[in-house]
Amino acid sequence: MNFETIFSLSSLLVMPFWVLLIFLPRWRVTERLMAGPWLAVPAALLYAVLVLPRFAEVFTAVSNPTLTGITALLGSSAGATIAWVHFLAFDLFVARWVYLDGRSRNISSWFVSPTLFFVLMLGPVGFLLYLVVRTAVARQSQPVVSADAISGL
Repeated sequence: MNFETIFSLSSLLVMPFWVLLIFLPRWRVTERLMAGPWLAVPAALLYAVLVLPRFAEVFTAVSNPTLTGITALLGSSAGATIAWVHFLAFDLFVARWVYLDGRSRNISSWFVSPTLFFVLMLGPVGFLLYLVVRTAVARQSQPVVSADAISGL
């Protein structure tokens, strides 16, 4: 199988989970799948299969990164596919954390699902957006203390 095919098919490993997270967050199947850390394992295994035969090349590039070295690695079909699968695995892992954290804080799916879309599309931007949503919701749910209550202390 060539890298073009692997690249094209790799998203199939994670897209069903993204559909569940974004569109069916309260479904029992979604809740059950997100309870364990295993959803990112298929993408992580594909990453291992791709990176291990090129371990020396990849490790050299990432252990002492330079722009030239990373450009050379990512400038190949193998490097771009490896990086893409890395994104798929880690973005899904972050999405699982966002989903579970949102649930534990009782943040509405109407707020979490759009942030998950941004985690899918722009990884770290979606993560930052979720932190903003989480902070805003926490501030909104804090009880308001009146001046009368404070003066009674």
